Amino acid sequence: MTLWLSFAPKARADPMTFSQDSISAGSGEGLDGHLARESPLRVNEAPAKPLPGKRRFRTDIQALRALAVSLVVANHLWPVQLPGGYVGVDVFFVISGFLITSHLSKELLASGRVRLGQFYARRARRLLPAALIVLAVSLAATWLWLPYTRWTANAQEIVGSAFYVENWVLAAKSVDYSAMNASATMVQHYWSLSVEEQFYLAWPLALISLYVLSVRRRRDPRRTLVTGLGVAVVASFGFSIYLTAVAHSQAYFSTPVRVWEFGAGALLALSVPRAARLRRTLNIMALSGFALILLSAVIYDHATPFPGWTALVPAAGTVLVIRAGASGANLWHDRLTALKPVQFIGNISYSLYLWHWPLIVVAPFLLGTTLGTVAKMSLALVAVLLAWLTKLWIEDRWTMRPQHATRSRRVLVSVAAGMIALALGGTTLHLQVAPKAQAAATLARTDAEGPCFGPRAVDKPECGDPFARPVKDANMGPANEYWGMPADCPATKDTLGEANPGGPAICDYSGGRRDAESVWLVGDSHAQQWQPAIIELARTNHWRLKISYSGGCPLADVRYIGYRGSAADPAAVERCGLWRRNVADAVERDKPAKVFTSSFAAGEQINDGSGRSQLEQYKAGFSSYWTRWTQAGAVVYAIADPPLNDKVRDASCVVLSADSPLTCRAPRNQALPEDPIAAAVTAANDNKVRLLDLSRYFCDESYCYGAVGGVPIYYDLDHLNRQVSSRLALRIGAELGAPAPR
Repeated sequence: MTLWLSFAPKARADPMTFSQDSISAGSGEGLDGHLARESPLRVNEAPAKPLPGKRRFRTDIQALRALAVSLVVANHLWPVQLPGGYVGVDVFFVISGFLITSHLSKELLASGRVRLGQFYARRARRLLPAALIVLAVSLAATWLWLPYTRWTANAQEIVGSAFYVENWVLAAKSVDYSAMNASATMVQHYWSLSVEEQFYLAWPLALISLYVLSVRRRRDPRRTLVTGLGVAVVASFGFSIYLTAVAHSQAYFSTPVRVWEFGAGALLALSVPRAARLRRTLNIMALSGFALILLSAVIYDHATPFPGWTALVPAAGTVLVIRAGASGANLWHDRLTALKPVQFIGNISYSLYLWHWPLIVVAPFLLGTTLGTVAKMSLALVAVLLAWLTKLWIEDRWTMRPQHATRSRRVLVSVAAGMIALALGGTTLHLQVAPKAQAAATLARTDAEGPCFGPRAVDKPECGDPFARPVKDANMGPANEYWGMPADCPATKDTLGEANPGGPAICDYSGGRRDAESVWLVGDSHAQQWQPAIIELARTNHWRLKISYSGGCPLADVRYIGYRGSAADPAAVERCGLWRRNVADAVERDKPAKVFTSSFAAGEQINDGSGRSQLEQYKAGFSSYWTRWTQAGAVVYAIADPPLNDKVRDASCVVLSADSPLTCRAPRNQALPEDPIAAAVTAANDNKVRLLDLSRYFCDESYCYGAVGGVPIYYDLDHLNRQVSSRLALRIGAELGAPAPR
């Protein structure tokens, strides 16, 4: 299938000379990074010493690929040591925009036509065989080695990656607070491959449209292309700054936000000047470019507002390196960048990107332990080996086949078949989750009655060391979800986060009794994690339980600015402020008997601009609301936050060490930093404000643990397992002096 779009007689040749069919591209990323591999671009020797007719291999572009993929891999293996390695994505977007536009504009300006069918088939032939094979291996590895509780998320994202919409899948998940704590999937890094494929789909059409416009208006085609792409770059860059400011989680994965980076490379391809420059100037440009890329990789981290204007630094660095190398002159950096090891990594960069992340995810489950330095270095070597074999046996074999053996229609049909096969495989994997979850829930109900189950084992000599008991099932499924509502609690909708608030969600266990106590459970998700226990108490004591939560938002009279080290979107800040004011007012109006509240103050950043410490601001902010509630007649029970989890141990530690959970312990002074909730209770000095500290069920005098009584303590990175929370109802009831379930 060859689709020709022809608009004008043959134009004059483009000054840049390419080897035939010279471009091959690809991409990929994991919570951050990207790769676009193009076959080396050959251009005429120019400024320094003109050598007419001689072609030169662009080792600088190959070195940029090697640098970019190395930054991404290092960031994924050692995120603390190289927090900004994700800028590799920007390097590759610029490279891809430069090379693809060079290829397309050469054909378009020289002949007035573009073979779209051949272009798309070429992209598919070069990119998809390796990408689909890695997806298939990831699907099989998920089924073989990952816990069944991770199957659904992996299946969804494998299918999303196969159809090149993974970036939009992750953008949708980024607005879900619960998804923020979910474990990474095997193919999360495919988000940038999806962005790149969307670029390949739309970019030729954009160039053709601009060319048609120039022909109809009798304008210079090259100038029209530059003008049109310049407008797109400015618009996309402005949108990137805006969306990063108001919704940075979604912005990171959004294709329109990234268009300007491709466009920067495209403008470079269309605007490379012919005039010679002094070699010293070119050297300064190239070295400055490499320095900008490396600087951003070192100083940026997960809290950097990105992409936004900050992405301009690595993108500009990439433009400088490519522009300097376009002269054909031998530059200072060639002594390093032209070395065979550097060129080798650049040559296998696409496959290296594809393989490294699935290996990082699955390796702990294969090895049965978290990854140390030696294991990570070995993993990197394995990824390089797999990438080299993939380059030889898959990439090169497909790209070097005779043209007649890989006709456009045959290629596209083969690709479609591979996508459909992956979709069927992902669906099959997902369908296997439900029966496994049901079996696990049945087992959990049986075990839950044991006298040494979970926190019940604490303070019982007959149970032995409660933190050393082997864990029978460390997989967190539906039975462990802390937010789940029981069948006898059909809670109404919580409307307190709305501009015109109605009321909280209500679980009414009063049985119609007029003297039933009104009790509130309010806060962020770290209040919600106590819901199983509080509902048990409400059922036993016939409370009219009213609940309201807002994930990631501290219920205190404070100025909230961020969550877990990342700046909050302005919209999230506004929603948080509206919700907490509505809740504070609603509780005060209701005059309840009891209020249970908690917040993840250790992970939620506040700053009122006063210069006071965050702890002092929290103490004043919590007390402000608590005083209003106690004056309305309530007793406030502030629940101290459980020990930290992912900050002090690998979140998969208990899964990997189920038979010896003591290996997952962490020093108490690290796992239990000063809690603003507890500090605020002390500062309040009010006998109607009481602290519920249940840390003794998670820690002894020296250590805090990942499991208790053979049950994992945590559901995810920082929330309690429902089985643990519900079994603490008896302990909380004892603190209240109220009847508690047995």
